[in-house]
Formats: sequence, structure tokens, C-alpha cells
Amino acid sequence: MSEQANELQKLVAIASDLGLPAELRVKAIEQVGKIGTHEALRALLDLVANEKLIREERELALKQAGAIIKSGH
Repeated sequence: MSEQANELQKLVAIASDLGLPAELRVKAIEQVGKIGTHEALRALLDLVANEKLIREERELALKQAGAIIKSGH
């Protein structure tokens, strides 16, 4: 597994861990968006679909996914 894929996996785990503070989950979502790959886009869309996350976190994941799409990935 590549280093970037491993980092992405860890960030997604943090972003979806409801036991962690919301601030930390938000930062993880933002970092996934900065990765900007097709895999990051898919991960963000999975977070959008996660009904356990609060609405603001899901909206942020959608916004980050939109930015990746606009950038051409």
C-alpha cells in the first residue's frame, strides 16, 4: 500500500470516528480534500453518505469533493 493511500485511510478513520472531537474530524476532512486524488474524492463521498456524522461535517466533505471535481480529478 502506498504511503498516500495509508495516509488517506488514517484520515478517513479519524474523520468518521465519532469518539473524537468534531474539530479534529473537520481537520481530517480538510486534509482529505487537500490530497485531491480520485481516491480522496471517493473517500469524501463516502463521508458525505455517512449519516452518523453531523450535517456540517457532511457538507464540508461535499464541498471538498466539489473542489476536487472542479480541479479536474
